[in-house]
Amino acid sequence: MRARLKVRASGLAATVILAIGATLALAPAASASSGPGYVSARSAAIENAATGQVLWKRELNTERPMGSITKVMTALVVIDAGNLNRTITVPYAALSYVSEYDASSAGLAPGDKLTARQLLYALMLPSGCDAAYVLAKAYGPGLTGFVAKMNATAKKLGMTRTHFANFDGLPWPGEYSTYSTAASLLKLGRAAMKSPVFRAIAGKRTYRLAAGSGHHGYVWHNLDPLLGVYHGATGIKTGFTLAAGHCLLFAATRGGRSLIGVTLDSTGVGTTVNGTDATRLLNWAFST
Repeated sequence: MRARLKVRASGLAATVILAIGATLALAPAASASSGPGYVSARSAAIENAATGQVLWKRELNTERPMGSITKVMTALVVIDAGNLNRTITVPYAALSYVSEYDASSAGLAPGDKLTARQLLYALMLPSGCDAAYVLAKAYGPGLTGFVAKMNATAKKLGMTRTHFANFDGLPWPGEYSTYSTAASLLKLGRAAMKSPVFRAIAGKRTYRLAAGSGHHGYVWHNLDPLLGVYHGATGIKTGFTLAAGHCLLFAATRGGRSLIGVTLDSTGVGTTVNGTDATRLLNWAFST
């Protein structure tokens, strides 16, 4: 807007200088307030991973289902419990569980003996609900006991307005039984990425396990759409259900600067989570 200034001729130069100074002073604020452009997610946020400062947000504290992002908490509980070299036998019930819910699977074979660490790769990369079942059962006590540990850890991390009804984010007993907020999932992502074990798993694009004594051979590919595509991407986890939509908890590092972000209920076709919203958020945050 062009202001109308009534000035005397003798004061014109001073007035112009003041006007220019005011314009320059406003410019940085206008630039800082500009967002990342079009982001389709109903809830989203991105933060400085080192400080926890939120750089941009949308519906930060709105409760929403997040699908398999739930498995980040599953992995964190197992890692915190330790003994990752323990051998666990895959029960037939894990196969039945996947079949009952038509869930994503790592293709685990009943009777195979795998370490907890190997099962974490099966959990995180192909988003194996069978691996989630096996780990929850082994680290319980029982499935219910394990879910209780998940909720206790969420409370410890300050993840308010969060509840885990199960260990994998599947829509049972209801579509909205497991839920969280963008704010809480940023806290979860920050806590998980502080673990060297978790970082190594979440950032692995492909994990190959040769057939050996007591187990079949496996190849698991990471479903994260940013890994190997977005420069500096380091993880973390995809999520999808019909109620949750396309969800992504993500992290990236460039020039020594680390960011963590989350998008909940982004638009997308099919069940393969796209990274368009996350890419826009990261590009904007790194550029500012």
